[in-house]
Amino acid sequence: MSVHQGPNIKKVTTHQLQEMKLRGEKIAMLTAYDYSMARIVDSAGIDVILVGDSASNVMAGNETTLPMSLEQMIYHASSVIKAVSRAFVVVDLPFGTYQGNSKRALQSAIRIMKEAGAHSVKMEGGAEIKDSVERVLSAGIPVMGHLGLTPQSIFKFGTYSVRAKEEAEAQKLLEDALLLQKLGCFGIVLEKIPANLAEKVSKQLTIPTIGIGAGAGTDGQVLVLHDMLGINQEFKPRFLRRYADLHTVMSEAISNYVKDVKAQDFPNESESY
Repeated sequence: MSVHQGPNIKKVTTHQLQEMKLRGEKIAMLTAYDYSMARIVDSAGIDVILVGDSASNVMAGNETTLPMSLEQMIYHASSVIKAVSRAFVVVDLPFGTYQGNSKRALQSAIRIMKEAGAHSVKMEGGAEIKDSVERVLSAGIPVMGHLGLTPQSIFKFGTYSVRAKEEAEAQKLLEDALLLQKLGCFGIVLEKIPANLAEKVSKQLTIPTIGIGAGAGTDGQVLVLHDMLGINQEFKPRFLRRYADLHTVMSEAISNYVKDVKAQDFPNESESY
């Protein structure tokens, strides 16, 4: 049983995440999209669960995150929230629900908080989404930023390669990070940027940074659950460490089930009423 189980479970909050940064304790973050998986992730002691729009890829089979709707994000988030006892839950605002329209951003965030019971929302971008971040924060909704490789802008970038390698883009990323902190974001995801830049940004910020493909100098790390468990075999970036090979385990289990059914070995007498 996890050390986090029992009647005295301590809920993770934005304040605790800030305290973790101050004392140098790394923050562990993973994605989850459904009740059963979220229960396992939460009970294993994860600090933050991201209900990511990456559900578009790993749950719905889409090539990009762009097709995810607000209603789909609310569905996934509400499923996760029901399973969580300890972790802090962050939910992505999907593409088209906050860019260029701060009123819509607030309406979208309120729906996620009210209908799903989420703890916070995440938004991709810096200065270009300033108005939306401000308006959502004005309603008392915690906001996590996301800089570097921002998958919702994939058609603008045209590639999933490392971002901010050039000085001008690196400087803009630092400025955006400082802006998001000034606006009141409680943390920032830094995705697929040079490790030295991520460390520099993390040291200049007083709020926590969570890295993915950004080296070890950030205040925490995040991975997509299906990737790190080896359920998804096609995605093999340098930053991904596979902690299991569930694709093989599950395939073998299902194959054995099929064989047993075909051979009339399942169910046997002890498995019948």
